[in-house]
Amino acid sequence: MKIAVFPGSFDPITIGHVDIIMRSLGLFDKIYIAIGVNSNKRPFFELKKRRDWLNSIFKKYSQIEIIEYSGLTVDLCKELNANYIIRGLRNNKDFDYEKDIAQLNFSLNGGIETMFFLSQPKFAHISSTIVREIIKFGGDVKDFIPKEVIWE
Repeated sequence: MKIAVFPGSFDPITIGHVDIIMRSLGLFDKIYIAIGVNSNKRPFFELKKRRDWLNSIFKKYSQIEIIEYSGLTVDLCKELNANYIIRGLRNNKDFDYEKDIAQLNFSLNGGIETMFFLSQPKFAHISSTIVREIIKFGGDVKDFIPKEVIWE
């Protein structure tokens, strides 16, 4: 069984994240969308809200499960019997950063392969960080996030 983990903060999830997940569906029997919890960081959106958004977006896909975790992603993969980590790449900066992490993960657990998905050009400029900044200053983000991502 091909099991993958797509880790991230999803704070908030963007249409770029959704595209990567949808494109990976045909490659894996099971995908865990793993919301990373870092006690040293304060998220913009509460964990429950992010989990609810993910559950709403992917509710019709039985091979997707939304989970939360803290600690090393490779430890989570071992716990879930996952041999793949899914990562999206928007640009060269992402590649350089993610390549180093993928190599470290492989060193820590030789059974873990990182599968890189290149962003479609129409999504390459979208990041959760930029979306949060737009939200902070009252801008309109509807073109960058799934319709399920709503807050008050």
